[in-house]
Amino acid sequence: MINVAIALAIVVVVGAMALFARRRQHVDVPTQKIFTVPAQIDRSDFNPVDTDSAVPEWLIVVFTSSACDVCSDVWDKAQIMASRHVGVHKVDYETQGDLHQKYKIDAVPTLVICDEDGVVHKHFLGPVSATHLWAAVATVRDPSTQPDEGQCQHS
Repeated sequence: MINVAIALAIVVVVGAMALFARRRQHVDVPTQKIFTVPAQIDRSDFNPVDTDSAVPEWLIVVFTSSACDVCSDVWDKAQIMASRHVGVHKVDYETQGDLHQKYKIDAVPTLVICDEDGVVHKHFLGPVSATHLWAAVATVRDPSTQPDEGQCQHS
């Protein structure tokens, strides 16, 4: 009977030590970087040089870097949106790093869509499809084009 009690005590002690050792080996998940997007921009930073030109109601600003392949793809898609109502402006880190710092851009490509007051209504971090960009611009220009939340629109 004493041998069984000793064996049981050893099993309990070894089990407790194993559990303690396992908990000490657990590695915490690293914290994830949260990238910032400006909530508002100063439209005067992006006005056309020609002061006779009309300032468009909406502005797409694409923060890029010449070292970024995805950036050129996002820029190509954004340029297609240019019209008399929608201005498009590229801010390359290598030539306009001061604007990246001013707006605390820490990831490229960052695309923002803002109104005439500089209020950002939509944004994209990273790659964006032409369809999503077109839909975002359409939605900010005419909010009635946005389908109801959670509703699929079938014709």
